[in-house]
Amino acid sequence: MPKGSLNYTIKNLQKSGFDILNIDKYILFFIGKPQSGWVDLKTSQMGKYDFLYRLTISKAPLKKITIIPGETDYFIYKQISNKMGFKNIKCFNIPQGFLYPDTYYLPYGFNKDEVCNYLYKVSLKKHKNLSKRIFGYWNFKKYYHYLIIASIIQKEAKNKKDMKLVSSVIYNRLKKHMKLQMDGTLNYGKYSHTKITHKLIKEDNTKFNTYKFYNLPPKPICVVSLNAIVAAIFPAKTDYLYFVRVNGEHKFTKSYNEHLKSVKK
Repeated sequence: MPKGSLNYTIKNLQKSGFDILNIDKYILFFIGKPQSGWVDLKTSQMGKYDFLYRLTISKAPLKKITIIPGETDYFIYKQISNKMGFKNIKCFNIPQGFLYPDTYYLPYGFNKDEVCNYLYKVSLKKHKNLSKRIFGYWNFKKYYHYLIIASIIQKEAKNKKDMKLVSSVIYNRLKKHMKLQMDGTLNYGKYSHTKITHKLIKEDNTKFNTYKFYNLPPKPICVVSLNAIVAAIFPAKTDYLYFVRVNGEHKFTKSYNEHLKSVKK
């Protein structure tokens, strides 16, 4: 449905082949103004009055997009493209890992720019509100640094309880100028669900490979949950430098010898 006056609406409906007369604008005048943009009439067969009435009350058909913590932009944009009928989409106005995990309802008919602008505005608002609640102000550079740490926590931690402990290991290793050496940092982009092997560690030469490079990756690996962000900002106070999964649970240790015993288990 186009934006414009009732006369303009009637003319467009006539051009589209609908059996609408000029006098029908008076019916619309008393019923209410038709919605503009894409509208879902819920049915394809109806009488003229019902058709005109539905034009005034129907809402835009919505596409449900669920973004889960731990997923990468690569697979998120694939989901959006499939749901919205795009060949492909990539939102260059949204920094990597900045999308806020949530369920979104996007109107059918949104083009790529409209989708990207909407997701950016919603994500920015939520991140800003969280930053102001914690710090009292918004500083993108500072906040984005915590998102990078939170993304590693999101990939590495088994549960909420683990998050602050994993966070402490990250800070402790950085403080001692140790390589992070965490598999989760290699689950970036299209490798989100890839099993990390010695071959991949050896061949990956990006800054996401924390087995080869010191410090944090240049960008968040994935989108993150509120719990991961809080853990990144408020890590547990420990002396842990290592952790490995033992019998389904993470075993945290302070020394390399202790860690080797855990690995052996």
